[in-house]
Amino acid sequence: MTNRDAGIALVSIHGAIDINTTAALRDTMHQLLESGNTRIVVDLAGVGFCDSIGLGTFAYTRNHCHAAGGFLRLAAPTLFLARLLRTVGLTGPIPVHDTVAEALNVAPAA
Repeated sequence: MTNRDAGIALVSIHGAIDINTTAALRDTMHQLLESGNTRIVVDLAGVGFCDSIGLGTFAYTRNHCHAAGGFLRLAAPTLFLARLLRTVGLTGPIPVHDTVAEALNVAPAA
């Protein structure tokens, strides 16, 4: 599911985001940014764990998207991940939505 009309890329992640998997996440985000995709939604419904490297990847991606006039939105985090995102302060700069559909359909701020 993507919102092609709004030019939003959807990235779905499953499993743990840790030292063994963050390189693939980082590569995906770099590829999106390099190809001009600066409106990104990340589906976290299948993620049970995220380490500091993964959190840093989200912060990096958000900063680059925002600088280009786009956004990074996180969607459907597990209870653990939602708490972690709040604890480290990422829920202020990065919008977190309950569902992917909600994240894809949010109207941009005027």
